[in-house]
Amino acid sequence: MKRMPYYLGLIALLTSFTSRSFNFSMEHKTPLPKETTTFIKVALLLDTSNSMDGLIDQAKAQLWRIVNQLSYVKCHDEHPRLQIALYEYGNDNLSKEKGYLRQVLAFSEDLDDISEQLFSLTTNGGNEYCGAAIQASLNDLDWGISSSNLNLIFIAGNEPFNQGAVAYQDAAINAIEKGITINTIFCGDYAQGIQLHWEDAAKLTQGNYLAINHNKETVHIATPYDNEILDQNKQLNNTYMPYGHRGTEKLNRQQKQDQNAYNHSKANAVSRALSKSSHAYKNTSWDLVDAVMEHKINLNDISRENLPKQLQNMSKKELSRYITKQYNKRLNIQDNIKTLNLKRQDYLTTHTIESHNPLEKAMLSAIKEQAKKRHCNWE
Repeated sequence: MKRMPYYLGLIALLTSFTSRSFNFSMEHKTPLPKETTTFIKVALLLDTSNSMDGLIDQAKAQLWRIVNQLSYVKCHDEHPRLQIALYEYGNDNLSKEKGYLRQVLAFSEDLDDISEQLFSLTTNGGNEYCGAAIQASLNDLDWGISSSNLNLIFIAGNEPFNQGAVAYQDAAINAIEKGITINTIFCGDYAQGIQLHWEDAAKLTQGNYLAINHNKETVHIATPYDNEILDQNKQLNNTYMPYGHRGTEKLNRQQKQDQNAYNHSKANAVSRALSKSSHAYKNTSWDLVDAVMEHKINLNDISRENLPKQLQNMSKKELSRYITKQYNKRLNIQDNIKTLNLKRQDYLTTHTIESHNPLEKAMLSAIKEQAKKRHCNWE
């Protein structure tokens, strides 16, 4: 038998080793998307004084619809990463020295955390200092330095915009310097909001001024596909594998936010399920599947005690295969939810003329208008 030349044998050996080394990544059902470097950063500043119960209720009810719409946007041919921050202001329960305002949540991609914090908000009478609230979000948050980011502030309330020690005009100048657009949402009559300087505050950064009826209840329209989507959501939850010292706590929180959405309305639970089927819903900090498939952790770096008990006796090869199986199962379920949603959207199109939900409509109209300036579009 003719012997293989040495260099060909070496190439064959290296090829064999390489294919075995990357076998785990080749088992993926579909290639993973590349890590995007573009962000949509939204700071939501909510007045939580006594008169704002309706506003908070709308935020709870319409969060998932807004997230769903944002999951369709593309900037520079890629899906940007969505980060949301949350502030409350104008509440007597907050510190007077800090201007009756509080950072509830810094920029986060953890949608369950955002939901949890929204549902924890309560209202109480107080002094509403819009300029101070805007300036605090400018100072505290990591807005990044990329000019391709879409950086937006949405501030909602119903008192004069020029109250407090921090002039809103100065805050607006600081926002412009950081490439941040301020959008104002007045909870009341459109003309009254103009008189109270809400329009002027938005115009200073070329943002949108909007007025909404914050006491209007969110309109939920049931469809024949809702039950199927919720059933798929239950199956989706079974693909999550908690790891680390807070993994189980985070898994329980995921289920609690499902319940919060459902308690608000069945349609709201459906909207949350749709968000969980999108690229915007990632849980790399506690879910082993997301963490491994997004290359946030290496299986060799995880101690056995930080894994679920049923996985602790698996070899690394068995664990890799199991994670891949869960990942592929998750993709199938998410695809099923998306297919059902296409039918659901067709149904809604024939039963609605336009969005009847003020906060959702106001925010999305502003975001879409300003996204076009960053060469972003909706699929």
